[in-house]
Amino acid sequence: MNSQLQNDPRRTQGPERVKRVEVYWHAVTYKTLILYGLVLGALVFAAAYFVTPGFYAAVLKKVSNAVGGGDGDAVPLTSTQAKFVNLDGRVQVKKVNSVQWVDADYRTTLDKGDLIQTGADGAARITFADTTSYTIKADTLVTVEENNVTRDQATTAVRINTGAVDLSTASSPNSHTAVSVEDTVAEIRPNSRASVKSDPQSREAEFTIASGSAQVQRGAERVELGQWQRANVRSGSPISRSDVLAPPDLAQPLNLAPIITQVPKATSVHFEWHPVRDAVSYNLRISTTAMFTKLIKDLKLAATSADVAGLDAGDYFWNVVAVDSKKQTSEISETFKFTIVVQGKSQEMVLEIGGTQLHGRVAEVFGRTEPGAALIVNGQPVPNIGSDGSFRYFTEPLDPGEHSIVIVGQNRRGGTAKQQVTIVVPK
Repeated sequence: MNSQLQNDPRRTQGPERVKRVEVYWHAVTYKTLILYGLVLGALVFAAAYFVTPGFYAAVLKKVSNAVGGGDGDAVPLTSTQAKFVNLDGRVQVKKVNSVQWVDADYRTTLDKGDLIQTGADGAARITFADTTSYTIKADTLVTVEENNVTRDQATTAVRINTGAVDLSTASSPNSHTAVSVEDTVAEIRPNSRASVKSDPQSREAEFTIASGSAQVQRGAERVELGQWQRANVRSGSPISRSDVLAPPDLAQPLNLAPIITQVPKATSVHFEWHPVRDAVSYNLRISTTAMFTKLIKDLKLAATSADVAGLDAGDYFWNVVAVDSKKQTSEISETFKFTIVVQGKSQEMVLEIGGTQLHGRVAEVFGRTEPGAALIVNGQPVPNIGSDGSFRYFTEPLDPGEHSIVIVGQNRRGGTAKQQVTIVVPK
């Protein structure tokens, strides 16, 4: 009976019940996600600041540099690094953590323990963060022994293994500079200029002070040096001190002076300098490089002047050394630069000086020239010349006294012009 009931087609079956799943969610906007991300980032940086504040500062510095759009190719000069500002000829560096010598370039930075070596035709000038600078002569090997510059003081030190170095110390009284040779060290005081030579074969060294002062120490020996004094250090002998010849003061041609001529090689350039007491002769040197690695003239003269011809157009550097009757030489004089400019055969250009004006120790020169012309004032180019040819130029701060300002121009036709004005800076 039950089976009939189950198979009875008249029995109506209801629809099958389907199970349902209900899903609930909360809508989250992009603003909410950004807010949560900022809060999480702030928590991370806060933790980093309290745990490692140095890391936090470094991150901020990198972000600041990136936003500021700094030069990505430039190598920053830190408080423990120095850099090259002049390179000439073969100059190599061996980093403290390396066994290889590499050619130096202007991107090379120097750290404590690095070695710098110049070849027979090489020279280099390096500067430290406190503005102390060293000029490394040819055939010289130098070690950077100390370079620590902080907000309160600066300490730099180099060792001359062999060769010669000229140096100029910073003006800050908190700057400390030392140069060592073998077992001798010289403390060069601020705002001083000195030269140091070392010959390891003869075990001799020289410390000469051109300006300022220094103290030379070897063991218990201490010798004070003033301007134009020299300490001679020899193995097995006491340190000796002696006076040296002062270098000549240069007169002509003036520093950064242009010499305009139609035929450079046929033009005679007049060189003149002031006499030095006790000097019997002089050595005039002319070079095409500021480091004097390529001498084109090396003249020994009894007079204090000379006329030199046969120079091509271009930039030149010159200095003079005095020699006494004992064949002892002075330090090298200040180096002056001059330029030989070829005068164009076409009509000379327009160059009018409207006037000058003093702003403290800075001189302003203004005038008018031809549109598109190039101007040089005391060896420095005028950056901005108006579309109508008007120009204004501000010099570097000048010392009290009389100064000659030379303006040289050249137009697109090859024509040249020269004007000279005199400025008197009051004391």
